[in-house]
Amino acid sequence: MNNKQLPVEQLLKELKKLYPKHVIPLHHKSAWELLCAVILSAQCTDARVNTITPHLFKKYPTVYDLAKADIKDVEKIIHSAGFYHSKALSLIEMSKRICDVYGGEVPQTMDDLLTLRGVARKTANVMLGDYFKKPAGIVVDTHVKRLAFRLGLTKQTDPVKVEKDLTKLIPYKYWGWVAIALILHGRNICPARKPACDKCTLAKYCAKRGVKIS
Repeated sequence: MNNKQLPVEQLLKELKKLYPKHVIPLHHKSAWELLCAVILSAQCTDARVNTITPHLFKKYPTVYDLAKADIKDVEKIIHSAGFYHSKALSLIEMSKRICDVYGGEVPQTMDDLLTLRGVARKTANVMLGDYFKKPAGIVVDTHVKRLAFRLGLTKQTDPVKVEKDLTKLIPYKYWGWVAIALILHGRNICPARKPACDKCTLAKYCAKRGVKIS
């Protein structure tokens, strides 16, 4: 065990070399399309969602169209995303509220986003940080939670507590980008079961090597 202490900026600099661009993996042309895609992505891969949304948006090209959609038809289109009953209801009810309350525009505050069906804090953080570029927190999905723990950025397992630790440690200017970078690294190099430590340029920051990030 080295018991070294390294500044978080050093880790972020290394991560930035690997994932320099803030690229959202879910295909979209508007805030509403991204919100639909994020709702569909729960327990579903981004690749799968990206095969579903073109059909969904061709049939229902605007928020107003989806707000008036027949739920059985939406279920049929999104069936392969899993949990299609609840997701279809969320998509329609979310669209209705955006039309009725927000004039057809996706709201841009955490409190307002959380009033939409199917939107919890993680989804709201995606919209605020990735699309609107004014993050109110850091997205914590399974990849971010796992890597944050492995890299010694938190000792928590609850996503809300993990997010709290990350926002204390990571400078605000990185909040939107860092989740995407950690998600990509989690998929490419550091999966849950067999992390490729021998290929990982972040291994020197790994908590299991006795490194502490501050």
